[in-house]
Amino acid sequence: MKKLLLIAAFAITSLGAFAQTADLRRKIEVTGVAEQEVTPDIINVSISLKEYMSGKTKVTITQLEQQLEKAVAQAGIAKEDFTVNSLSSWNYATEKKKNPDFLASKTYGIKFHDLNKFNQILAKLDAKGIQSTNIDSYDYSKINEVKNKLKLQALISARDKAAYLVNGLGDKLGSALNITENDNSSFPQPRMYMMAKTAMAADATPESDIDVRKIKLSFQINAVFEIK
Repeated sequence: MKKLLLIAAFAITSLGAFAQTADLRRKIEVTGVAEQEVTPDIINVSISLKEYMSGKTKVTITQLEQQLEKAVAQAGIAKEDFTVNSLSSWNYATEKKKNPDFLASKTYGIKFHDLNKFNQILAKLDAKGIQSTNIDSYDYSKINEVKNKLKLQALISARDKAAYLVNGLGDKLGSALNITENDNSSFPQPRMYMMAKTAMAADATPESDIDVRKIKLSFQINAVFEIK
């Protein structure tokens, strides 16, 4: 008998604890979305230069690099926005000694705020020494401000949607119980632009068809509100 009483008491205690922890509030879960397209004002571009033979004379990577450095400076690019990304050989000097015909290549990164300067730089380079150009990434200088604005817009949209639905039932919307965000933004994909050196005349200027594609910022807010 005592055993049965103990079991009954335990069951009552468990039910009481469950009643205290269970969330019996009425809730509504909704989603709000906010989107905006922005035009990138920061474009990270890489330019690859490669040595080549002009008759029996080698046009070296040092000569090509000096051309690029001068062109970058004349275009008004800040020093911190011009970097060396990679060298084709881990030990260029040793490779040259082993193989005099070795043609080195070097890749440089440039951060542009104005793509017109890209064409200015290309026009001042030896076209035969340009191996390729590539858009590595796009960015927007005020992207964090826009993101925060869109998150708030998405949240307000979710709240307004919930209030409209709840009011339709004759109830009132309570406080937010849970908020989660999803970033569904999309950035333009990097693009490679190969320079057709064999089709160029010695004094030709490489043309660039690099364009600026918009960044689509999109945020989704999932929110749970209490129904009063």
